[in-house]
Amino acid sequence: MTKHIVWDWNGTLFHDIDAVVGATNEVFKPYALPEMTADGFRAVYTRPIWLLYERMLGRPLAEGEWELLDDGFHEHYFRLSAACGLASDAEHALMSWTGTQSLCSMAPHGHLVPKVDSFGITRHFTRIDGVGTTGGEKAAHMTAHIEAMSVDPREILVIGDSVDDGLAAEHVGARAVLYTGGMTPRFELEGTGLPVVDTLADALGYA
Repeated sequence: MTKHIVWDWNGTLFHDIDAVVGATNEVFKPYALPEMTADGFRAVYTRPIWLLYERMLGRPLAEGEWELLDDGFHEHYFRLSAACGLASDAEHALMSWTGTQSLCSMAPHGHLVPKVDSFGITRHFTRIDGVGTTGGEKAAHMTAHIEAMSVDPREILVIGDSVDDGLAAEHVGARAVLYTGGMTPRFELEGTGLPVVDTLADALGYA
């Protein structure tokens, strides 16, 4: 039985695919790569993000190159994401769930908290956790998030938009459902063997 939902932010509750793609195109302009569309981005997307960048460049990143790209991406992303909003049914999903819920994101914590608060939805969460440094995988971050709340992982449903969200849930012993509104194409989500949905309302159906 599900008592607690752990939500992902980027690409799940927060519909920011346009800002992600736009910022990625901006930061790779000096490399003269073809400009990507949302579908083109989804076709190469993976985590950790430095693996995505290596996939785009077709080579390993040089020493210090990840930090420069990551800093540049976030500079553009923070500007472009100001025009992005919540997923169309995010507020309804948050209000309709009667158990507890929290937010575990790989977004920088100092940016995440005020951004969530700007939409007036902070009250729905018992805990909000972003990261101190970007990149990496979500499993360790998810572990710390759940341990801080003292919630039984067997009573948790994780809702996210990436394979990494599913792997993080499996790592802690929670269930997961994956949402197609973010960065990852459906076929890759379905490859995990986890339930895949097109709306957040449908995701709640697995709770």
